[in-house]
Amino acid sequence: MNKNTFWLLLAALLGVHLIGVLNIPLMDIDAAQYASISREMLERNSFLQIYDLGKDYLDKPPMLFWLSALSMKIFGISDWAYRLPSFIFLMLALYATFKFAQLKYKQTVAYLAVLILVSCQAFFLIAHDIRTDTMLMGWVALSIWLIAKWESSNAWPDFAWAMVAIAGGMMTKGPIALVVPVLAFAPQWFFEKKWAYFFKPIYLLGIVLIGILLLPMSWGLYQQFDLQPGKLINNIPIQSGLRFYYWTQSFGRYTGENYYHEMSYPTFLLENMLWSFLPWIFIFIWAFLAKLINIFKEGLFKVQVERISFFGFLLTYLVLSRSQAQLPHYIFVVFPLAAVLTAAHFAALLEQADRLHKWIKWFFGFHLFIFLILLIAMVLIIKIPFGIMDGPWGLWIFFGTIFFMIEIGPRHQNMIQRWINMSLVLMIGLNLILNSFFYPHLLEYQWGNKLAKEAKEKKWDIKKAVLYKIPNSYAFHFYGQHVFPVIKDSGQLKEGQWVLADSIPAKQVLMDFPNSTILYQGERFHVTLLTLTFLNPKTRSEEVTPYVLMELKK
Repeated sequence: MNKNTFWLLLAALLGVHLIGVLNIPLMDIDAAQYASISREMLERNSFLQIYDLGKDYLDKPPMLFWLSALSMKIFGISDWAYRLPSFIFLMLALYATFKFAQLKYKQTVAYLAVLILVSCQAFFLIAHDIRTDTMLMGWVALSIWLIAKWESSNAWPDFAWAMVAIAGGMMTKGPIALVVPVLAFAPQWFFEKKWAYFFKPIYLLGIVLIGILLLPMSWGLYQQFDLQPGKLINNIPIQSGLRFYYWTQSFGRYTGENYYHEMSYPTFLLENMLWSFLPWIFIFIWAFLAKLINIFKEGLFKVQVERISFFGFLLTYLVLSRSQAQLPHYIFVVFPLAAVLTAAHFAALLEQADRLHKWIKWFFGFHLFIFLILLIAMVLIIKIPFGIMDGPWGLWIFFGTIFFMIEIGPRHQNMIQRWINMSLVLMIGLNLILNSFFYPHLLEYQWGNKLAKEAKEKKWDIKKAVLYKIPNSYAFHFYGQHVFPVIKDSGQLKEGQWVLADSIPAKQVLMDFPNSTILYQGERFHVTLLTLTFLNPKTRSEEVTPYVLMELKK
């Protein structure tokens, strides 16, 4: 792949990402919750003690909230300002992936690793559905590259900056930011018999540096929880916030101390990679198995090629898969390593194209079948769930995708180059439709952002609204720029209040306030739990729940 083609494809992919960053409302629960916490942090001017809708918060470390609050202080309160710091860290993840691959392989592998990472479906998702994993990917990729650079240069600034990246990752999602680099490099050093790397004195300075950088977060936890033991989080009394962050939140998933218990079977993360690492998942599996076979062929202690990406992914996966609480995005932290592993395999296939022609031809044919499925999905998205995509845009994108898939992979190119280029163009076309059309229309059914938008257009004083028997929406608190009270007892409702309620409890309220004015009626749906019934306009009414905003009058 030449430099010009790389920059052209990268620019197109980043353009699609930016459409998502600027065009899609925040999704409940996680992204909208973290945005709401960041806004509340800015409003309270409380950066060490963290609150969620006025209550003590103890779940994720504060780095995401700190940087998002700072961004909103500079640019104003908006979803794109909340996303901006995390998007910058995604760019850092791409840069670090490039530099690591460039250090260990040829330039072509570095270009390809970046394109694989930026075009996988998970990257498109976490660029707009911002969670702590988005920022964590950047910190961890940065630390792995800097440690590899330090190993090569033996320059202490490289090591120091790697420790800064690890500390930043720990303040983003806890000890996993330290665990991943250790799992990536320890096996490489062990099999290379670099015993000195396990006992270097500079590690003591690294621990001190990390400890110093963690002091603000640790002091805030100590003040908020350790000095006031017994506060209830998820109905569990917390005796120490420090213990929670440094032990329970991460290692408690293995000891059973953690509150969350979900999706705890070993293949859960791999099953979700079937969509999250599209369109590269099957070539990645081939790359992973080929790497494993080569390691045993050359001998465990006869290290001839880079193994950091292999062991970093494998051991992290094994650790995460043993957790009693798993979610699909947990594995995203090592997708930069998966991208390097996949890119290196593509490069090896190019060098062995004649010998592996039958395998390459089979895999290419299999991916043509996958491409066909994704093209059919594009047509369905354009035409069915929310009506035909505005004007001719949908058809232009669809046929443009097919045209460029054909043109960017001309016959004179070898099969692998065509395969890579067609995959990239397809992901650009698919996510252009998702980010510009599907997600914005889908989030019209998320009541929080929809109602806040309606209130802004009609210039309502929405801050006098209260929530009564309707599921909480962090998007409403964020876009409404207010912490809205929740009332559970109908006896607390008063004349003159604006009340948000699902239609059934609203009818009961109207019995006590018969002259109430209905200000707005809408339909809501939990957009992260998509069903075929909802996506079909003919059956959607079976899935949505009506809700109302009304002003109470006797």
